[in-house]
Amino acid sequence: MKRMLSKFLGALLLISLVLVGCSSETDGDETGSEDGVVLTIGSWRTEDTAAYEKIIEAFNEEHPDIKVEFKPSKNTEYNTILNTALQSGEGPDIIQLRPYAPGMELAKAGYLEPLDELNGIDVFSEEVISAATSDDGKIYGVPLSLNSAQMFYNKKIFEEHGLEEPKTWDEFIELNEKLKEEGVTPIALGTKEGWLLSLAHSIVGPAHYGANDFVDQITTGEKTFTSDEFVSSLKAMDELKEYFPDNYEGLGMEDIRTLFFSGKAAMFPLGSWEIEVLREMNPDLELGFFPMPSAVGKEPTMTTWVDGSYGLNANSKHKEEAKKFLEFMTTEKFAKLFSDELMRIPAIPGVETDDELVTKMAEASEQYSTAYMMLVHFNEGNPTTKAALEAELQGMYLGEQSPEDVAKKLQKNAKTYFTR
Repeated sequence: MKRMLSKFLGALLLISLVLVGCSSETDGDETGSEDGVVLTIGSWRTEDTAAYEKIIEAFNEEHPDIKVEFKPSKNTEYNTILNTALQSGEGPDIIQLRPYAPGMELAKAGYLEPLDELNGIDVFSEEVISAATSDDGKIYGVPLSLNSAQMFYNKKIFEEHGLEEPKTWDEFIELNEKLKEEGVTPIALGTKEGWLLSLAHSIVGPAHYGANDFVDQITTGEKTFTSDEFVSSLKAMDELKEYFPDNYEGLGMEDIRTLFFSGKAAMFPLGSWEIEVLREMNPDLELGFFPMPSAVGKEPTMTTWVDGSYGLNANSKHKEEAKKFLEFMTTEKFAKLFSDELMRIPAIPGVETDDELVTKMAEASEQYSTAYMMLVHFNEGNPTTKAALEAELQGMYLGEQSPEDVAKKLQKNAKTYFTR
């Protein structure tokens, strides 16, 4: 009797261990085998959450077994959060990469999976895909969109004050003076966040240093940051502070955006990605834009560049499923949805948007395009020359140094790594 009881208890224990083992295997998979794979997407675009819900829904029409979660972080905290996670062997499965050198630093560190063999990656032009190509010649990202930087303006304010889009730099200064005299803040810009200054300079600068010709000259070593043309662009940035809001030194992105969409400022120097955000904040806002008129008798300019791309975390446990989503991002279906929902110019060629303003912006970008020089060519080093420009401009606006001082410090920074 005891032997029978012992065998029964032993069998019961064995069954229990098997059941526990099966349960552990299911619970140990973070996605849960019953519900399918769960992919996470990391991004700095918290304002895009609603649009990605629709994008993910469209993806799930073809892949219902793959759940995708869009998990953005605040743009100023994204790099720190992402790098900390990656250094711990974690992080999102799909990573939004900063364009050009900063994003490719993650590839050099071994955090990204090459995507040269990804189905659909060949849809992008050589110029576009270069923003997601590392020094080893491999592709590490699926380009997302094409950006432009320009001067947005409130059409209603311009109409009320009898203003028109300026065709020359002098006309631009004149309309600023008129707005200021009539009690309207001309330009919504603050200096608290450095990236706003490098972006604003990318809009204002080409009007003074001559756009693409100067970019070619400085990247071949024929010109430097201490050249008269570039110093002139820094002086123009300094002079424009007369038209910034009160206490501009303490204003960041949220502050200046609010000033503009609420009608308290007439103009807003920012990127094309702001269109949908501004419309959401104020559906009645009559939004216009103009390329920056030249101060040296040349064509106006629209600063353009390839925006971020999406890469694959080398430590992802679901690489094959992640590749399916990345492949979806190379399709016209994705590009059209992305463009319509976010009012952005997609990186995939031949996809037209239904939005009149975005269409005009795309046309102007093609006609008056000039490179975002600091982002495309001078975003390396430690600190990068782009970051140095931001910090030194902040110092200039605090009255700590002159435009000439800024130029000298930029040249010193660039010489530490940039050789041609």
